[in-house]
Amino acid sequence: MGPTASGKSTVALEVAKAFGGHIVSVDSMQVYRGMDIGTAKATATMRQAVTHHLLDLVEPEHDHSVAEYQREGRAVLAELAAADTKTVICGGSGLHFRSLVDPLEFPPNDVVVRQDLERLDPEVARARLVELDADAATHVDMNNPRRVVRALEVAMITGHTPSRRAQTEAAEAVRSYRPVVDFVAIGLDPGDGLPFRVERRFDQMLADGLVDEVRRLQPRLGRMAAQAVGYKELLPVIAGERELEDGRAAAIRATMALAKRQRTFFRRDPRIHWISWDPDPQVRLETALEYLDGAMR
Repeated sequence: MGPTASGKSTVALEVAKAFGGHIVSVDSMQVYRGMDIGTAKATATMRQAVTHHLLDLVEPEHDHSVAEYQREGRAVLAELAAADTKTVICGGSGLHFRSLVDPLEFPPNDVVVRQDLERLDPEVARARLVELDADAATHVDMNNPRRVVRALEVAMITGHTPSRRAQTEAAEAVRSYRPVVDFVAIGLDPGDGLPFRVERRFDQMLADGLVDEVRRLQPRLGRMAAQAVGYKELLPVIAGERELEDGRAAAIRATMALAKRQRTFFRRDPRIHWISWDPDPQVRLETALEYLDGAMR
């Protein structure tokens, strides 16, 4: 685990080779076919060296939910466990990671109910939620209209308010970081060196043809895929509304903002062991392998 551009994929590949294992990707955007360069998806050479799972699951028109990912991911984990194959989970999406290893529950959706609720004035929606659950603000960000609408949707479909859902055994296990899948976790973070790595990687993506990739995919990007960091900032470039240099700068800023959120999310997880950073990738690998060897005995 770790922030974007921290070299996770390189270490994961070598760890998987060392253990004869497969890699399971935890990335919210690598599930989309065709979004290869901008998501730093494993290359054909990497996939030939080690089998990768949960890449290229759907077309970019489809809004792929975490609930879908959880179903597909847990099926993969079960298959690998049945085959006694070591699994290396790698990626930067903390929610997707926790959906695999923790008892996260995703209530059902109803498009019609959701559309009706989205038409409400945000103040009216908040008032309606508080009417259903006086303690809703303890569990829901009331300043986030999307979260409020989702809480109302779940309550209307299932009859379960945010307070009731927070009292379940599964919710307590999630808060306490009690997993349903045993794992050993390593965190990688280059610290102050991250901005340089982010900028260098994005420039390499541009050199590899990211603008052409975005231009090719633009008519097919669904709501979620269009929000992917790098793609979102370059869409105005291909539309002629922004200069490439401005799009580049915006994408680098957005990537650093993403890294900040990732750091906050992962640092809260007491199960992740953060290895000391070394600029030499071979040293990072050896440190990771040494820790894994001891932790898995």
